[in-house]
This record gives sequence, C-alpha cells and structure tokens, in this order.
Amino acid sequence: MADPAPDDGADVAPALFAQLAADPLADLLGIVLEQVRPGYARAVMTVGPQLLNAVGTAHGGATMALLDVVHAAVSNSHGTVAVAQDVHTEFLAPGRPGDRLVAEGTEVHRSRRTAVYRIEARAQDGRLVATALARVFRTETAWEDR
Repeated sequence: MADPAPDDGADVAPALFAQLAADPLADLLGIVLEQVRPGYARAVMTVGPQLLNAVGTAHGGATMALLDVVHAAVSNSHGTVAVAQDVHTEFLAPGRPGDRLVAEGTEVHRSRRTAVYRIEARAQDGRLVATALARVFRTETAWEDR
C-alpha cells in the first residue's frame, strides 16, 4: 500500500481540509464537510425544500452530490490528487424533508495508482439512504504542487 496512513487517527492538515471543503456546489446544496482524516471523510446535508424532487423526497442528484463530496474528500485525504474513475450508487430509501443526512466514506483498498472507497449516507434515524462503491486513479501530484 502506498502512502501509509498515520495510525493515530489524526485529521488531515488544516490547509488540506480547507482545500477539500472549498466546493462551490457543496456550498450551494448546503453540504458541510465535517471531518477528514487519512482514509476517512464525513459530510452532512439537511434535506430542505430546495433539494426535493417532484414526489417530495430528496432529489437523487442532491443525495449523489453528498456522496460525491465525501468521495472527493476521502480519496484525496492522503495529500495527493485523486481523480474519480467510477462511482456505483444504490439509492435504498428516500431522504425525507428535514432529514439530516450524514455520509461517511472509508478506504477499502489503496495501491500506488488506484483506490476503492465505500460511502454510506444515513438519515438521523439510522435509515440507510444510499451507498456507493467508488474508485479513483491516484496521481503523484501533491495537493500543494497542483
């Protein structure tokens, strides 16, 4: 495995967190990145009226955006730029108006060139709303060198 993660559970450096959290679409949708440490990320989103679809539940695009924000954060959490190759998403239960969705991503496997992540979004009552299995191509470009 490349870039071994520290085993102390420490969050990523504040500068990297700030870069990962600076996502204009996430801001527009009310998605807040809460934590990033090597191999882990968490973000939240409240399902407000602007995020509902025609049947009155969370729009799949908004739910997918929450998963994608976590995917971007967890896959770049080692300080080198990662580029998404595939995200397979399963929508399992509707996000309801007022739900606070929490998405967490964890690293499943990482090599020098690719990595795989599992991301789950749950409502405050524990309902599993969506899950994703995502893969990235890992570059050798450090975030501070991009």
